[in-house]
Amino acid sequence: MTSTDTSNSEIETAVRDVLDRLQETWSAGDADAVADLYTEDATLVMTGVFINGREEIRKFMTDAFAGPLVGSRPHNVPRIIRAVGADTAIVNSDIGIILAGNDGVAEGDERVATWALARHDDRWLIAAYHNCPVG
Repeated sequence: MTSTDTSNSEIETAVRDVLDRLQETWSAGDADAVADLYTEDATLVMTGVFINGREEIRKFMTDAFAGPLVGSRPHNVPRIIRAVGADTAIVNSDIGIILAGNDGVAEGDERVATWALARHDDRWLIAAYHNCPVG
């Protein structure tokens, strides 16, 4: 199958798989596996944070899993998954971090995120991520 043969439902399934793997690897506290879901030149933009590249993501997640995010798990509920051509997708999600010992995202910590995913050699990866507070 060539990339031009890919349907929107196949793209949505592939994108959901990447996001599901992100949830699983984060919940396991595996910074290497989390980082490996991003492109080499991926960017993360969050309040007060700009991270550029997979290796910076790996270090950021290693430090986070050893410190403030130990035992945490992500909450990510996609609102919209939109294919942009055969090799790119944009996702808008309701997100947050569920800290260890909590049952849900703390009130006031809810966020909305935009993800850009791209296919590289038949593997979908996260190319860019940005989040901001809700309301």
